[in-house]
Amino acid sequence: MTTDTTAADAVAREDAAVSDAPANAVSDDGIEKLPLQASDTAAKAAVAADHGKRDLVGLSREELGAAMAELGEKPFRVKQVWQWIYNKGVTDFESMTNLSKPLREKLDAHFVIRRPSLPVEQTSEDGTRKWLMRFADGKEAETVYIPDVDEPRGSVCISSQVGCTLTCKFCHTGTQLLVRNLSAAEIVSQFMVARDSYGEWPSPTDESRRLSNVVMMGMGEPLYNYDNVVKALKILVDGDGIALSRRRITLSTSGVVPEMYRLGNDINVNLAVSLHAATDEVRNRIMPINKKYPLAELMKACREYPNVSNARRITFEYVMLKDVNDSDADARALAKLVEGIPCKFNLIPFNPWPGSQFECSSWNRIRKFSDALYDLGFSAPIRMPRGRDILAACGQLKSESERERKSLLKARLAAGIPDEH
Repeated sequence: MTTDTTAADAVAREDAAVSDAPANAVSDDGIEKLPLQASDTAAKAAVAADHGKRDLVGLSREELGAAMAELGEKPFRVKQVWQWIYNKGVTDFESMTNLSKPLREKLDAHFVIRRPSLPVEQTSEDGTRKWLMRFADGKEAETVYIPDVDEPRGSVCISSQVGCTLTCKFCHTGTQLLVRNLSAAEIVSQFMVARDSYGEWPSPTDESRRLSNVVMMGMGEPLYNYDNVVKALKILVDGDGIALSRRRITLSTSGVVPEMYRLGNDINVNLAVSLHAATDEVRNRIMPINKKYPLAELMKACREYPNVSNARRITFEYVMLKDVNDSDADARALAKLVEGIPCKFNLIPFNPWPGSQFECSSWNRIRKFSDALYDLGFSAPIRMPRGRDILAACGQLKSESERERKSLLKARLAAGIPDEH
């Protein structure tokens, strides 16, 4: 094979990997159909990368118990190992000093405690921090820490998919084709990487945590990866490990109605709904999922979400789009739409991204919109944009690493440097 042929093949491989052509089928409701083999391939890649060893991160307590039993260990070992992984944050078995040396060696022979690799870590001028997480199969997602303006604490914004199932027209993440769901291990490990970055081990008390909250608002639609997300959240709230309160966890959904009912019964974390429109006509246009689950169905699911009260309100997220959804009439329609639901609004100035077709409403218009909702009896604070300079703001998350690798590859080949992939 000639060098030119090899170079052409290399570019073709990279073009196929990052092509803008839709690799997945997209239905009229804007939902991409996930290749069924994607997650299985990722799991096999992880095992291969660890030379056949199984990752203990992401296992439920029951699964960890079964793994210990296979080694002939007593049930009390489960709590010990669990605490080392999730309370102490260790990444090797030798650090588990209350276990005998033979047991540590046995664990090391069969298991690993995996973290994603970190090709990029960026800190914004406002203190927001973003990590690009690379998983065992080379796929990537982004995680963001958003510090609180008034307190020395903040939220970790976690991704649930590589890419996104949905195609919301105003969202940069939605322009990245869905690749696969993240596993429970990959979801949990995002929070653990954030703790590594800030040195927040062992698990601090609730009062002293810097990483005090988790928001499932990163890349992807969490409720289209339901089982893995709920499994990960149950690990995050386990009192022997990371020990977050359910009240410190918020899951944001674009309105996957059937799974909203399941979520309330299975784990009952705080609920945020990406609403962004007061009518089906507008929402159908900017959020195609509304064609599948229209506003009447969505509002019914919100009204019936367990334990919703004035003390635990649903948050309706509302991105402000100039001349699309920002009129006083829209504010009045919103108030009527959510009537009877204990809720608040979170008004989000649209964060521009390259190629976006929308503009942000003016600050004066956003303030008037907020005031109109307030006069109608609703809390409607304006979310100040955070991390814009590192593309970490709401709706901006999108891994550019594959496209960057493609550009570098073409540059190498143009310079006559052989492909090293």
